Amino acid sequence: MIRTLLIMDPIASIKPYKDTSFAMMLEAQARGHALFYCTASDLAFRNGQAIAHVRRISVTDNSSHFYTLDEIDTFLLADFNIILMRKDPPFDTDYLYATQLLDHAKAAGVTVVNDPQALRDVNEKLFILQFPHCIAPTLVSSNESDIRAFWRDQGDIILKPLHGMGGAGIFRLQPNDPNAGAIIETLTGHGKHIMMAQRYLPEIAQGDKRILLIDGKPAPYCLARFPKAGETRANLAAGGKGVAQPLSERDVWICEQVGERLKKIGLRFVGLDVIGDYLTEINVTSPTCIREIDAQCRVNIAGLLFDALDQH
Repeated sequence: MIRTLLIMDPIASIKPYKDTSFAMMLEAQARGHALFYCTASDLAFRNGQAIAHVRRISVTDNSSHFYTLDEIDTFLLADFNIILMRKDPPFDTDYLYATQLLDHAKAAGVTVVNDPQALRDVNEKLFILQFPHCIAPTLVSSNESDIRAFWRDQGDIILKPLHGMGGAGIFRLQPNDPNAGAIIETLTGHGKHIMMAQRYLPEIAQGDKRILLIDGKPAPYCLARFPKAGETRANLAAGGKGVAQPLSERDVWICEQVGERLKKIGLRFVGLDVIGDYLTEINVTSPTCIREIDAQCRVNIAGLLFDALDQH
């Protein structure tokens, strides 16, 4: 029997109707896998072996009582066939240490998704810089003069921290915004922290698209996320509305530019963010939107993922 472990944030805190990790659990269970769950803090190293304090879990696709946990048991990480690392950002020191423990599972032949080394190497904001032909004008700096010069050149910009998720800490600076100094100071910690600035893309009115890649190939539909009234951010966590739609020719082209590189370094499940013609982020830690796309288009993206995992 295939043993599959999901490492994620506490399951009691999720919303199963929209949680991608839960979709993966449902699919693994439907395939007859022995399904286990733990958090990153349950990983350890003892007597020369990487271990995890886990619980066998069964899941049901409803919102009132969606999981049942067995008693805690301890397994070697090497005893699992598949480990899905699905802890949400921030990518802090504890996240780093978890990936280093997962290196031992990978070395033992376990399929770890995504690859621990790739999770360490790929910042979800900065990795777009590897594909300059796919991105809008972008600045990365902690220097206020650099940021203000970029603002003057572009006129309307988005500022974001390099470690956040779900739209947290994102600001828009329009011409003559009197809050510019305070925003820049907040994001850079008075010049101590590097941040990213990008030209504001009005095409966000047509949606901030989440495109899911499996082994470098896109799922057949993406989720276009639309900002709620009065809001710049389209993230679902910030109140955006998601509408599934087919990929455009430009979307497919962007996937072709980045997909093979991502697959080569072990990023087997990735979420690209695309606004208009431009790639804006590459999400590798815990990409979401499976449930929304599946529900609207009657597809099974978690099934596509496990089909790919079964071939390796």
